[in-house]
Amino acid sequence: MIEKRTSPKQTLSVADTIALIVGVVIGMGIFKTPSMIATNTGREDVFFLAWLAGGIISVIGALCYAELATTYPHSGGDYHYLTRAFGRKVGFLFVWSRMTVIQPGSIAMLAFVFGDYLSTILPLGGSAHSIYAAFSVVILTALNLMGVQKGKWTQNLLTAIKVIGLFAVVLVGMMATPPSLPTVSAHPHSGTSFGLAMVFVLLTFGGWNEAVYISAELYEVRRNMVRALLWGVGIITVIYLLINLAYLRGLGFEEIGQSEVVAADLMRRILGEGGARFISLLIIVSALGAINAAIFTGARTNYALGQDFSMFSFLGKWQERSNTPTNALLFLGAISLMWVLLGAFVRKGFVAMVEYTAPVFWCFFLLAGLSLFVLRIKDPEISRPFRVPLYPFTPLFFCMTCVYMLQSSVVYVGGGAFVGLAVLALGALLLLLKPGQLME
Repeated sequence: MIEKRTSPKQTLSVADTIALIVGVVIGMGIFKTPSMIATNTGREDVFFLAWLAGGIISVIGALCYAELATTYPHSGGDYHYLTRAFGRKVGFLFVWSRMTVIQPGSIAMLAFVFGDYLSTILPLGGSAHSIYAAFSVVILTALNLMGVQKGKWTQNLLTAIKVIGLFAVVLVGMMATPPSLPTVSAHPHSGTSFGLAMVFVLLTFGGWNEAVYISAELYEVRRNMVRALLWGVGIITVIYLLINLAYLRGLGFEEIGQSEVVAADLMRRILGEGGARFISLLIIVSALGAINAAIFTGARTNYALGQDFSMFSFLGKWQERSNTPTNALLFLGAISLMWVLLGAFVRKGFVAMVEYTAPVFWCFFLLAGLSLFVLRIKDPEISRPFRVPLYPFTPLFFCMTCVYMLQSSVVYVGGGAFVGLAVLALGALLLLLKPGQLME
């Protein structure tokens, strides 16, 4: 029997939640994926259409999650919806995968980006990127252990710096003299794929759903969660459209398609090496903001696991003084450091983390979308402060997108997908061997 513990307090505002959404979504994708998207669209108008489509799909997903989060506010987020819709076994498999693969893998992925860029400014030898990656996880975990106020202030500060920096890039790009090269098509041949372009676009938009994991700590969640999700996704979409317009203005479509580091190339072309260094610092701040947000929300899922399953009851302790799930934070930090170590020794860290986490993530994202249909049927009488518009077409479109992304992640990721799936299988095995301790 699990003893009664202190519960989360409602201490987060709409602004805090928006800062978290923007912070976790705008990590490093916008600095890396535009060249891949340009290569696979082949034309400026299709390039912008892909980014606009990414924003629309994210808004549709946010509307679906707004209904779930306002109807069932819970620190477990998706875990709570999946448990209510499909039962405790499915809920356990999700929270197991999020605890062991999805969240720590994402934290490690962002930590490697932080380490890669910081090591170019402060080199420490061949292992510098891994050392810096581990250092970022330790420091940000420690800040969150100091209390929810420290965690949210850190997030708000990093997000503010990130957004200001991105608008600085937009201004620089807009003031640039457009290149004289033709910009009709970076690749006039037939080697384009709008579908693959959307894989990279939605990867860049990924993470807005993390807001639901703090629904138990948000003031007036039944009213404010909808506002936070829609404002957060809207701000991200505007920033992405503006930054890509700046890339086009400053570099031209041809050069975007050929660039490996499009933001750095833009700033270097206009401001020289000082501009490239500015971008490196901005990416470092962006990665830190995304890591902090992932730690903040990931610990909440671990806490929910500890509340519901006796085997993991040590994770279900909420520290009243700091208003944080202390053990859940420590456990998440330890698992994230293990993934950093694995990524450092197995292969290039960032690529490895994408491969390990993507298929598992999209599998459960699909189930979360399906849970909206199931819960409409199972709980017809429950009060729903927000109902997704144009039901059932809106959530159906969201689920179809998830199916496509799941298929794409398996096809394009390749063999690395089996590492994450193997960890998920381990959770299923644990469920079979220890059903009494898990399901009581």
